[in-house]
Amino acid sequence: MLAMTKRLKSPRKVKLLSSKRVYKGPVFSVFTDYVQEGEYRGRRDVIRHPGSIVVLGVEDESVRDPRLLLERQYRHVVGARIWELCAGRIDPGETRLAAAKRELLEETGYTARNWRLAFRFYASPGFLDEQMHVFVASGLVRGEAQPEDDEQITTELVSLSRAMEMVMNGTIFDAKTMAAVLWFSKKHRK
Repeated sequence: MLAMTKRLKSPRKVKLLSSKRVYKGPVFSVFTDYVQEGEYRGRRDVIRHPGSIVVLGVEDESVRDPRLLLERQYRHVVGARIWELCAGRIDPGETRLAAAKRELLEETGYTARNWRLAFRFYASPGFLDEQMHVFVASGLVRGEAQPEDDEQITTELVSLSRAMEMVMNGTIFDAKTMAAVLWFSKKHRK
């Protein structure tokens, strides 16, 4: 996270005046920060999150229109079952790659022969410090899922061309999935 932060330059001097945790939950904490940003002095409410991984599962990258592993699960915030990629939180002491491998197995039952970090991004940098790390997992091998008690996930292998249609027609509207599918489509066609 520091490497990415160092590359980002602030146009004016920023000083953290105070920070107080106002909520601590099992997944994230909320802090109220007071900052001095140049002439501006004000409050920033910030959600602190340990970071997460996203797994773009690819059955076979060598084919022209490879199949991607998509999940469908209920998301309470949206009130619907949505299409998305496998993703999850990085547990304390866990590497990003270990988290990606764990989540893929737990949620889908799949493992992968090849892994590589594709890119990373901030989910919503206006108020959330969560950084998402997208891995490409190729050479998928089917196994048995080991979902957590609250996860009711179905999976489907979908061609890249179909996944692109789903993004473009709004069937897939999850930002991490949209970003990863669009990135992979551009990279795969080169």
